[in-house]
Amino acid sequence: MTVDDTARSKNTLSDSSGRAPGSSALLTDQYELTMLAAALRDGTAHRPCVFEVFARRLPAGRRYGVVAGTARVLEALQRFRFGPAELAVAERFLDADTLAWLRDFRFTGEIDGYREGELYFPGSPILTVRASFAEGVILETLILSILNHDSAIASAAARMVSAAAGRPLIEMGSRRTHEQAAVAAARAAYLAGFTTTSNMEAARTYGVPSGGTAAHAFTLLHTGPDGPDEEAAFAAQVAAQGPGTTLLVDTYDITEGVNRAVRAAGPELGGVRIDSGDLGIITRQVRTQLDELGARNTKIVVSGDLDEYAIGALRAEPIDVYGVGTSVVTGSGAPTAGMVYKLVQVDGIPVAKRSSHKETVGGEKRSLRLARSTGTIVEEVPYPAGSMPAVPAHLTATELQIPLVRGGDTVPGLPGLEQARTHLQRAMVTLPWEGLGLSHGEPAIATRFDAQARR
Repeated sequence: MTVDDTARSKNTLSDSSGRAPGSSALLTDQYELTMLAAALRDGTAHRPCVFEVFARRLPAGRRYGVVAGTARVLEALQRFRFGPAELAVAERFLDADTLAWLRDFRFTGEIDGYREGELYFPGSPILTVRASFAEGVILETLILSILNHDSAIASAAARMVSAAAGRPLIEMGSRRTHEQAAVAAARAAYLAGFTTTSNMEAARTYGVPSGGTAAHAFTLLHTGPDGPDEEAAFAAQVAAQGPGTTLLVDTYDITEGVNRAVRAAGPELGGVRIDSGDLGIITRQVRTQLDELGARNTKIVVSGDLDEYAIGALRAEPIDVYGVGTSVVTGSGAPTAGMVYKLVQVDGIPVAKRSSHKETVGGEKRSLRLARSTGTIVEEVPYPAGSMPAVPAHLTATELQIPLVRGGDTVPGLPGLEQARTHLQRAMVTLPWEGLGLSHGEPAIATRFDAQARR
C-alpha cells in the first residue's frame, strides 16, 4: 500500500488478549452479522452484489461536500479480521458455520470511489463495493462511520478555509471531541486546507504539521504573594521558545498584555493571541498598538468559538491567523455528511428501495462531472455502469471514480494526504461563485441521473 498516510496509521496493539492485531472487525453493527448468518444459511451469501455509498442530500444550506476518510477506510479494511477475541463476542449470537466463515474472512472484492479531496453533491456515487453479499454487507458501518465523520469535518473546514481568504487556520479542537475522533478530525481539517493542528497524535500518525505555545494556565501560574506577574510568564515563554513565539495576551488586560509581551520579547515578537472579547474592535486596537511599539511584523492570532461565519465577518480586520476548535470537530459546525450504504445490484440485476423519501436508484453507477471551458463545473451526471452519457460539445467531462481495491488489496500508488489537499484546493476553484457563499442555498451544481446513457 502506498497511500502516504496509511502506512503510518497501522495499529500495533498486542494480540495477547486474543485480538487480531488492531482489528477493526467489531467497529460494526450487530445486524450486519445477523444478516450474514441468515444469508449463509439460505445460500444467498455468495451472490455477486454491488453496494454504493452516496448522500441523498447535503446538510441544510450547504452548497457542496468534500470527500475525506477514503485512505482511512482502506487501512481499516486491511485490519478487518476476526481473531479469538472478536469471535468470542460474536459467538454469543452466531452459529458455528457463521463463526467459521468469519474466522477465515478476508475481503476479496473490488472498490471504486471518488478520490479524497473531491467535491461531492447529492446522489454522487462516492464509493462502490463489488463483492459477494456476505463480504459487502459486513462493511457498511465501518465504511460509513469513517466517511461520514471525516467528510463532515472536511466539508466544514473547507468552508472556513474559504472564509479565511488565504489566511492560515490552526485546528485546535481536540478537547471538544473523543480522543480518537480528534486525530481523524485533525487529518480531515488539514486535508481541507487548515495549516496546522494542535493534536500531537495527528502529527505522528498522519504527518500533519503541529503548533502550539501556551494557555492561560501558564500565565496564571506566575502569580505570587504580590499578585499576578504576567510579564514574568511571557519572559519565561520567550526564554524557552524564543522571541518568535506567540504570547497569549488576554488573561487580564489586553492593552497591558500587549505592552508586556513586547517588553518581554522585543519588537520581533512572533505573535500575540487573543481568545476573547469583540475580536473586530480589539484586533484593530492591538494592531495599532503593536505598530506604535515597533512590532510591525508581529502577527495577530485569534481564537474563541470561531466558525466560518465569524471568520467571514472578520475578513476585513487585521488578523493574520485563525484558531478554530469546537466548530470544526463537533456536530454544530460539522453536521453529519448523511451518507448511506445501499445494495443496488444483485447478480447483475438492479435493485432499489421504494420507501417514501428514501428511494434509491438501482444498478451500479459511474459519474461524470461536466464543466465549461473556463473550468467552472455545471453538472454532475451519474449514469449506469457500462454505458456513457452524451456530453454537449461546449462542455468537458471528468470521470470521478478511480480504482481503490482489487482482489481485496489496495491499489498501489493512490493519492496521499498531501495530494488530496492539493486536489481540493484546485476543485474549490471550479465551483460556481455562488457555491462559495456562506448563506443557505441549494447545492452549487445539479446532479442528474442519465438513465438513457449509451451502452
